[in-house]
Amino acid sequence: MTDLSKIQPVHRQRAACVYIRQSTPHQLEHNRESTARQYALVERARALGWAREQIHVVDEDLGVSGAGDVERAGFAHLAAEVALGHVGLVMGLEVSRLARNNADWYRLLDLCGMTDTLIGDDDGLYHPGLFNDRLLLGLKGTMSEAERHIIRARLDGGIRNKAARGELRRGLPVGFVWGEADGEVLFHPDAAVCGAIRAVFERFAEFGSARRVWLWFRTEGLEFPLQSITLTEIRWVAASYHAIHQVLTNPVYAGAYAYGKSRHERYVDDQGNIRKRVRKLPREQWAVLIREHHPGYIDWETYEANQTRLAQNTRPRPHQGGGAVREGSALLQGLATCGHCGRRLRTHYRGNNATPGYHCAGQRIIEGRGGYCLNVGGVQIDAAVAKAFLEALTPAGIEAVVLAAEQHEADRDAALAQWRLAVERARYEAERAERRYRLVEPENRLVARGLEQEWEQCLRKLAEAEAELVRREQQRPRTLGPEEHQRLATLGTDLELVWSAASTTDRDRKELLRTLLEEAIIRVERAAAKAELTLRWRGGLITELAIDLPRSNPPPIRTEEDTIELVRRLAVHYPDATIAGILNRQDRKTATGQRFTAGGVGNLRRYWKIPRFQPSGEPPQAPLVNIKEAAEILGVAPSTVHRWLNDGFIAGEQITPGAPWRIRLTEELKTRFVEEAPEGFLPMLEATQRLGVSRQTVMQRIKRGELEAVHVCCGKRKGLRIKVNNATPDLFDPSP
Repeated sequence: MTDLSKIQPVHRQRAACVYIRQSTPHQLEHNRESTARQYALVERARALGWAREQIHVVDEDLGVSGAGDVERAGFAHLAAEVALGHVGLVMGLEVSRLARNNADWYRLLDLCGMTDTLIGDDDGLYHPGLFNDRLLLGLKGTMSEAERHIIRARLDGGIRNKAARGELRRGLPVGFVWGEADGEVLFHPDAAVCGAIRAVFERFAEFGSARRVWLWFRTEGLEFPLQSITLTEIRWVAASYHAIHQVLTNPVYAGAYAYGKSRHERYVDDQGNIRKRVRKLPREQWAVLIREHHPGYIDWETYEANQTRLAQNTRPRPHQGGGAVREGSALLQGLATCGHCGRRLRTHYRGNNATPGYHCAGQRIIEGRGGYCLNVGGVQIDAAVAKAFLEALTPAGIEAVVLAAEQHEADRDAALAQWRLAVERARYEAERAERRYRLVEPENRLVARGLEQEWEQCLRKLAEAEAELVRREQQRPRTLGPEEHQRLATLGTDLELVWSAASTTDRDRKELLRTLLEEAIIRVERAAAKAELTLRWRGGLITELAIDLPRSNPPPIRTEEDTIELVRRLAVHYPDATIAGILNRQDRKTATGQRFTAGGVGNLRRYWKIPRFQPSGEPPQAPLVNIKEAAEILGVAPSTVHRWLNDGFIAGEQITPGAPWRIRLTEELKTRFVEEAPEGFLPMLEATQRLGVSRQTVMQRIKRGELEAVHVCCGKRKGLRIKVNNATPDLFDPSP
């Protein structure tokens, strides 16, 4: 029963706020009775003496939970109005509508008590400033929060029990569908979808790299299926690296049922707001993991091996070899280990010929200096490793060559199989569009016109797919016959010729080497000009090699090599006194262990024939600026300048590693940054599709000056644009 005596004239002079909330969009759509009851509180407020214009409805929180996990704009607005003393009455259907957590509830009670604001619900009116009313409201808030906790515990318990049995139906990745029985998971009925998923695992078993699988899909022009969690319709789009990586890392494809792979956490941001984030958990912390729950595209052992390979490709450990094969001629990239400290050796290239070498920064880590634990050229070492590898491979040379040819044929057959499925899918879509067009009534011209256009579009896609399939079948290499096998067998007897052939790339050599070699331990004895090499082959065999290194005649006492190199770079920009200060700040010493002086730097320059710094009397053709200044002048973000420096789109220089970049802003460079792309310049995605190469290859051609490129700085279409000639040679055309 409502105690009207609590309503004073001062209350009616202020506004009455009716707060309306539903916890979820589902409740808002289906539980309309509750929503109508809440809006009816407006008439309740009028009956209590408030005019209609004084009554404000706060319904911004419809579909928002009151548990305090998310921000409620309506509740925040209500609390602000109460704190300002603008509200005389707060109406809610029940306490749970206002808040389901004690933090928000008691904050509202405190504000209402301080500003003499009444709270009304379906049971009556309350004054938070009165002890009995405050006690009763507090009990209601506590009971509301306890009710929420009990409901959530029951729901979570039911979900966990069902998940523990593998019967909880959640969104399945593309390639699977739910069956009729509880927890039944079946392969997707579309053979094209299953074929694309199987192609991912087959190519990964061959390449060992998710990125190379993605490039194979893009090179072959194959589309990849995508499926929304809520919708069953399959969309065929251009393959993305993220989609390929998701397939390789999802345990569902290995026939496992997994639940609780991530955890929702709450945290307070810089503005003091409560936010949510999703944190992925390690496998041992997953709530449910049921192996052999359903048929998979691969078995569990293959899945674990794939995860190990992916981890090695992306995050190789400091003391272990591995990692994906990358560009460069260094044969032992990712496999070489320092024989002095056990760290994984890094690869570097020097000179105009990009001569490979290996170094270990162990001494730099320990002493904080620029010295190396090991630093050796890779020419002699790579030659010795290649010789040992060919000797080990000679007995199986014929089989290896024939197997490589057969593998190439299998790759082409796999791509053709996917294209045949694409043609079949396009034919089905065209036939379905035709059936829909013929079923429509002729009098309904608007619908018929739209269905006719859809039919014509499907026919065009079918014709394009059939033409592409014919072209690829014509370009397919012939199956090797007996005569070809005999010629390959003759070629296989001389593996050295195959190894050094111009058609064999550096990547091919490194991948071949990794089939047998697990680790190469290098130890260098500079005094004896020798390198001791220990090769650990797969299977446990060990090969030890002693390699003679080129001898040099350094002076008995000399300044460290890295210090001389640093002086050589600094002398171009600074005088001797400034160079001496830089060297002393880095705690570098002379050959006799003394601090550097301007005279000492001058003597070092003259000994090594380093030119003296000569300030130019003429103004430079273009100013040298840092990244921030360049970004302001070019009208782009500093991160964009960083990215173009790494890709080679912009040329820059660093005096020493870690020093600020210096960019010369020439007029030619400024012309590359435009507001609108000139005619004939295409976006990166279209350019890669037109050229039939990857983005990395396009950026390399731009860096070499083979392709023209501009960067659009403004508008929604900002980004890199590449000029591609119409007469672009096909990927399979012979080079000119």
